[in-house]
Amino acid sequence: MRRKASAEIATIGVTQTKLAVEKELGWLFREQPTEDYGIDAHAEVVDGEMVRGRLLALQIKSGESWFRNEGPDGWWFRPSTEHVQYWTNHSLPVAVVLYSPETEKCHWQLINRDTLTKTSGGGWKVLVPEAQVLDSSAAHMLSKAAEGDPYVLRIRELQLARPWMEMLTNGKRLVVDMAEWVNKLSGLGSISLGLDNEDGRDPEELATWTVLLGPSMYVDVVPDLFAWADVSLHDETYDDAEFEMSPWEVEDRNVLHPYKNEAGEVDHYRLELTLNELGKAFLAVDKFATEGARQLTD
Repeated sequence: MRRKASAEIATIGVTQTKLAVEKELGWLFREQPTEDYGIDAHAEVVDGEMVRGRLLALQIKSGESWFRNEGPDGWWFRPSTEHVQYWTNHSLPVAVVLYSPETEKCHWQLINRDTLTKTSGGGWKVLVPEAQVLDSSAAHMLSKAAEGDPYVLRIRELQLARPWMEMLTNGKRLVVDMAEWVNKLSGLGSISLGLDNEDGRDPEELATWTVLLGPSMYVDVVPDLFAWADVSLHDETYDDAEFEMSPWEVEDRNVLHPYKNEAGEVDHYRLELTLNELGKAFLAVDKFATEGARQLTD
């Protein structure tokens, strides 16, 4: 079976956007699962070595067909009404990115009530300026769009994590996989969140983060990344582990430690998340805010 050309172009567009975000802006890029309607990725603002939860949601469109509808010094992008409603009510500011295979450039525009224009036919259009290239010149405007006070940023993080909290309330098991280079101090690493289907196979990946740790240890950072959950060892993984542990690590299941080490260089962790009081409280408040209904307690 041959792969469709449109699918290949779409993949290239996401890859080129990722390169622009990470290389040109020096920020972090998180591709999102297909379940997030109308959002392909998140870009997280980085100032030097500071990562403070300032996020942008990105809708990425690839191919020359998106550049046929010319506008004043740019191109008109025409989203559906459903997408406009979703984006304008999203917990994050949203930007559309148009990737041109011909020029290999990514052009961008924020989606908000100032940039949206109602068409005579009742639809919507957004002007994506040719001058707005996704490179270092975009840093100030996009960073400003992602700003918010600490309260807003923390609530935003909880809103984004809501689908995972709901999985836990429905009896699913979520695990966090990490590989830490113990002899390197680069501070750059990857953390993966997965669904344990309890079938003996590796967890089904839900999301992956690139994290900038600095001198911090992974086990110190993870509880902060998942403030809505308690973190413990994944029992099945550690029961089968052959990694030599100290007696106090074996006895105390609350001590976060690796289950194996590769060549004395890489420690591997698999940790399990369980919903804590913050997560439960947020779901109750979110249900009330969304539906106006109280959540009964036992």
